[in-house]
Amino acid sequence: MNFYRWIAVAAAACAAASAMAAEPLTPEQAAAHVLNRIGYGPRPGDIERVMQMGVQRYIDAQLNAGAPLPPALSARLASLDAAQQPAGVVMRRFLAVRAMAKDGADGGKARRREVVTAIAQQTAEARIARAVDSPNQLEEVMVDFWFNHFNVFAGKGVDRALIASYERDAIRPYALGNFRDLLGATAHHPAMLYYLDNWVSTANGYLPRGKRQGGQKARSSGLNENYARELMELHTMGVDSGYTQKDVTELARMLTGWTYDNRELVAHNRAFSFDAARHDRDDKLWLGRRIKAGGQEEGEYALDVLAMLPATAHHLSFQLAQYFVQDQPPPALVERMAKSYIDSKGDIRSVLRTLFASAEFMAPEAVGAKFKTPYQYVISAARASDTAPTDIKQTLGVLTRLGMPLYGCQTPDGYKNTQDAWLNPDALSRRIAFATQLAPALDVQALQATLAGSISAKTQGAIAGSPAPLRAAMLLGSPDFMQR
Repeated sequence: MNFYRWIAVAAAACAAASAMAAEPLTPEQAAAHVLNRIGYGPRPGDIERVMQMGVQRYIDAQLNAGAPLPPALSARLASLDAAQQPAGVVMRRFLAVRAMAKDGADGGKARRREVVTAIAQQTAEARIARAVDSPNQLEEVMVDFWFNHFNVFAGKGVDRALIASYERDAIRPYALGNFRDLLGATAHHPAMLYYLDNWVSTANGYLPRGKRQGGQKARSSGLNENYARELMELHTMGVDSGYTQKDVTELARMLTGWTYDNRELVAHNRAFSFDAARHDRDDKLWLGRRIKAGGQEEGEYALDVLAMLPATAHHLSFQLAQYFVQDQPPPALVERMAKSYIDSKGDIRSVLRTLFASAEFMAPEAVGAKFKTPYQYVISAARASDTAPTDIKQTLGVLTRLGMPLYGCQTPDGYKNTQDAWLNPDALSRRIAFATQLAPALDVQALQATLAGSISAKTQGAIAGSPAPLRAAMLLGSPDFMQR
């Protein structure tokens, strides 16, 4: 089949996938569905392994996330300094080369580029290596989900040096834990404080005294509402949950003084500090609650309240159901998940158990109803073809060409995970070009066996009737593989 025709077929098939009538799942299809939804798709032998142990036992094991990492993966991760070192160590290196570049030192700009590139590539390599090779696939999926939920753009200033720590210290430990802990970890991390400008937010009328923040002058004096707004709109309650602009302002006042100090970070790896001098010391009225003047505890109280609001339970449950089930998730499922959230006091595993045990999650019409994001597509291709990426620069280039540079979403709402955000002819042609480049080294029969249960008879027939050199590329570029 001509590849231009294949693109047209893929576009039409992907667009129609969720509307197709579905028959009950075979054991092979059920195993493939679970591998594609709670992980990044099957590796060779995974379908058989899940069928043998049973879908429910596999889900339980993934919720526990206790499998040891393969020795090769552990060794690879240990070799990536920027991904393993404390934030203060990486920041010291970043600030040193930034100073060299600003001072016009010989080779300063080149050295800065070299260091920044190394930090970015090592951070990305750690994420991608885990996503491809870790047996704890649900954990990796949830790290990606929550990073996107609490998005920080790696291209903004000092966040270039902080992204690895943010993901390692503020996201990963809490990805399957309690949401309040996760919320607090992101709120206290300098990557978030810097990205959404809370580090420079002060009570109105505050005047900086000399140089502050480790040699950096506060760029502005006054209240900054960026973080407070996104904290309610994106991270917790959701945009249509009834809060007002006044509530945003009052929450921003409660969070004044939440900052970080580069000197403390570099010298003692102290990532968060509360500056009482910057804090708004008057009472506040927020979400109908009278907040007595205090200090850091005002912000902690706000996080406590936000984490357990019914609106937050519903907002998070909708997003999880949208990610794992359908772009328009069944309302009844969302309500059951929200109830689990409240009953368990924000336990993420409990919410996921309700989701994965639901008839909606395993329904035939849910199979293939989600269109892979570029990140999901590239990782699943690496797993299916058993070709772990070794050239991280090349892999990052692919993600950029596909429109989803890793850690590269500039807006706080993160990347979309719905079909309408990613399905278009140009995107499909780029994916097929990637599949074509990957395919020559692949064993098509092994690839077909790995993807058993995920590839329809129609697609198999089209591939069988095509020239042998094209078959592996057509499998990875098929509408079935682009869906999950």
